Amino acid sequence: MAMVNTVVDQIGRMDREELNQAIAAIKLRQTYLARQASRSFMVGDVVSFTGRRNATVTGRVTKVNQKTVVVLDSNSNTQWKVTASMLTPLSIGA
Repeated sequence: MAMVNTVVDQIGRMDREELNQAIAAIKLRQTYLARQASRSFMVGDVVSFTGRRNATVTGRVTKVNQKTVVVLDSNSNTQWKVTASMLTPLSIGA
């Protein structure tokens, strides 16, 4: 937590150019983490996530994109496009 406080303090002291560089670095890191999370899933994996109104949705992966995963809800046959980091694997290829 101390590291976050230091970073927030430093952000408060940045000028416009330094702030733009920090934003670019943060976006690059977010993209890397999203792609890394996405690579951990394969078509056919059974996953769950918390959907709208805090409802838990369970389904099967139908497509893996660079940053998102398409999940077919097993109850309602609704397709969800979900950020990979929000998914929890339940079983692989079951």
